[in-house]
Amino acid sequence: MGFDSSNGTASTKPLKFLIYGRSGWIGGLLGKLCQSQGIDFTYGSGRLENRPSIEADIAAVHPSHVFNAAGVTGRPNVDWCESHKVETIRTNVVGTLTLADVCREKGLVLINYATGCIFEYDSSHPLGSGIGFKEEDTPNFIGSYYSKTKAMVEDLLKNYENVCTLRVRMPISCDLANPRNFITKITRYEKVVNIPNSMTILDELLPISIEMAKRNLTGIYNFTNPGVVSHNEILEMYRDYIDPKFTWKNFTLEEQAKVIVAPRSNNELDTVKLKQEFPELLPIKESLIKYVFKPNQKTAAA
Repeated sequence: MGFDSSNGTASTKPLKFLIYGRSGWIGGLLGKLCQSQGIDFTYGSGRLENRPSIEADIAAVHPSHVFNAAGVTGRPNVDWCESHKVETIRTNVVGTLTLADVCREKGLVLINYATGCIFEYDSSHPLGSGIGFKEEDTPNFIGSYYSKTKAMVEDLLKNYENVCTLRVRMPISCDLANPRNFITKITRYEKVVNIPNSMTILDELLPISIEMAKRNLTGIYNFTNPGVVSHNEILEMYRDYIDPKFTWKNFTLEEQAKVIVAPRSNNELDTVKLKQEFPELLPIKESLIKYVFKPNQKTAAA
């Protein structure tokens, strides 16, 4: 699905991106990507929940597209949202909806980086079955307040024909020093669970999101690499490519539940829709090796 921008499509109007989330990981990477591709961009200065400030940004920048990489995920993790519910609502729900509404009013496509952590394996999508949740499936995971707000806003955004919702999961990049990187997180944990999950390799997928804007694509997309990878499989790659002496310990979901406030989502997302648009998209394990482990390789051979 695409959106006919009243300001002219990407083919008739020069690209100029207005990006929200300057201080965030994805927002920062987006700016670097725009620089490397020679795309004109500006970071928004307005608060998402403040409609006049968003309108002022758009009036000043005259963007061709708007990107929303702002949001509350919590520090150091989503457990923060359990005790900061109003702050979570303000940004993740009120802010996102306000931005979408202003963009629609101005005839602008909004690329919204959302989450796929709104599903969990169930009897229709069993772990290990290869049956992933599709874009049109109803979220079945509200174990954390973060996921609950994300599911709420995704449902409401379906009514905005100008919004492209990208369901990101457990994002990974080649920057293994970044504390937001899923690999960096699990290498620092005392113990990890071992469950196959869909994940997003940002080095491969963020450039695709820019291409999606150029094509004025809208609607929901499962924004992960095809297939699943488990915690242990990633840590085995880390050991083989980065640190041969690296060791780790596993624990069960029941044991994990004792040390976290809110349950975590585990799922596989179906990527047929994204692959139809971008057939070159690599399976998760191949993407991990190409974009993350090979560039960081410290061992003689893997």
